[in-house]
Amino acid sequence: MTRVAAIDCGTNTVRLLVADVEGDVLVDVAREGAIVRLGEGVDRTGELAAGALARTFAQTRQYADRCAALHVDAIRFVATSATRDARNRDEFVAGIRAAIGVDPEVVSGREEAALSFRGAASVLGATQPGPLLIVDLGGGSTELVLGGPAPRAAASMDVGSVRLTERHLRHDPPTPDEIAAARADVAAALDAATRVVPVERTATLVGLAGTVTTVTAHALGLARYDRTRIDGAELPVAAVLAACDDLLHASRARRAGLGFLHPGRVDVIGAGALVWHDVVVRVRDAMAAAGHPLRTVLTSEHDILDGIAWSVAARLVGR
Repeated sequence: MTRVAAIDCGTNTVRLLVADVEGDVLVDVAREGAIVRLGEGVDRTGELAAGALARTFAQTRQYADRCAALHVDAIRFVATSATRDARNRDEFVAGIRAAIGVDPEVVSGREEAALSFRGAASVLGATQPGPLLIVDLGGGSTELVLGGPAPRAAASMDVGSVRLTERHLRHDPPTPDEIAAARADVAAALDAATRVVPVERTATLVGLAGTVTTVTAHALGLARYDRTRIDGAELPVAAVLAACDDLLHASRARRAGLGFLHPGRVDVIGAGALVWHDVVVRVRDAMAAAGHPLRTVLTSEHDILDGIAWSVAARLVGR
């Protein structure tokens, strides 16, 4: 048996998965996450802020201690959108190396998409009709990847919950003009992405990551976040869109009163919900035009973390 650790460092969160690799199954030992907002201000300044770096390094040191206590065999630390965009990524790389003893890998949007697909498909591929369209909606970017059993086409869009909040949604709740400006960014990104990814061929639409799981919790009417209810939830398209609209137009005070919503997402969930709404609508309309309507949307708690863990296991086998 091999024990691996995967760390996903995105624009909003840094997450850890420690898992035992047993044949073709990952068995969770620990799955944790913290909101550090590494990408705070990156869209405007082009640099990772000192405070954001300090928060991320502190959380990484905690994960290093956790990995040592759990006796992991190998660790892979993957950084995504915020770090891709930052001029001072060398400072980030040095700090992470000092905190956990491995070099963080700043992956491309295409590799991020492939890892997300691997993580979700490892659980869903045998149970859902393909092709799967996996949508990994993060703080700084959103990845679309179509495939089954392997990825066939992928695109990374520079739209996400933190980026669009900082760029457009400044009022509480956002104004119609702010929402229209954010929607224009998402539409342009989707125009480019769907020239690469033929979303009309989708058989199963799967959403990943914190925005999508939060929208799902809202659509399910959960009083508290319940991973067991959210993972694998299959919801009607109309229910997903209604939940997105409600979160987008809610005040921050009302969002803060939702028991399933992490406090670190209160200010950015509106923008994330806008992105998810518009992605679902684009896929729905493309599929309808192709003659096979989209009726439901699936949510998976298995995502890029699982994909990273599988990549660590593959590296160990290859040694």
